[in-house]
Amino acid sequence: MTTKNILHRFFPNVFRDGSIPPGKCSFDHLTEPDMASHLNITKYNDFLLTDAIRPSYDLQVVPGQGCRYDAFRDEERGISVPVLMASVTRKLLFETFMELLEPLGAVVDVVLETSHEQRWVGHTDLYREGIDLPVLKSILWDFEEMLTHDGCTGLAVLSRDEPVEIQFDEHKLLMVYGERLDRFETILDECGVARDDEIQFLTEAEHVHASNDALASKFESLTARLGMDVNDAF
Repeated sequence: MTTKNILHRFFPNVFRDGSIPPGKCSFDHLTEPDMASHLNITKYNDFLLTDAIRPSYDLQVVPGQGCRYDAFRDEERGISVPVLMASVTRKLLFETFMELLEPLGAVVDVVLETSHEQRWVGHTDLYREGIDLPVLKSILWDFEEMLTHDGCTGLAVLSRDEPVEIQFDEHKLLMVYGERLDRFETILDECGVARDDEIQFLTEAEHVHASNDALASKFESLTARLGMDVNDAF
């Protein structure tokens, strides 16, 4: 039985990152108790994971808090976009995300990313243009639990005043794309997320995501609150 089938048989709300080639997974050949024990670990040192993601069984990357700079290569436009990436412990995660939204301006655009129906590869985007930031933040606070713990839901908020985008992705990493990122580093530092140029993120190694039907239902409720048509996603 493959790792994929084992995960779905015994943990139907958990699925492996689709980028890991067959035979290269640290979950291969694990006993059921060993797998269950690993998936139930929520804390590494002082860092609390959300329910959305778990690291590889052999801990290729140990979860931790910090931020560092990187770059995103936009192949279509042939440019490199600066990005500030952050891993934040669960207790500070959502509030830190909300603080990062403040510099984006009074009106923003929103993108919801869903992989509820794709599971093993890809995701679908839903869009809402022109929403008042205070209204958006109020709605998002109502869905904090789902956004924090659903490994099939990601969120991006875009400024309409300048080319800046804040992502709260499926891995529950915070990412800021654009120029003048030092102001966002300051916000992260004030929230207790220090710069660490050596930090590694769970996305840089094997990992598994988690979701369930209840979270998927709440995702649909969020799309309704934002005026999006969830049927366009599937």
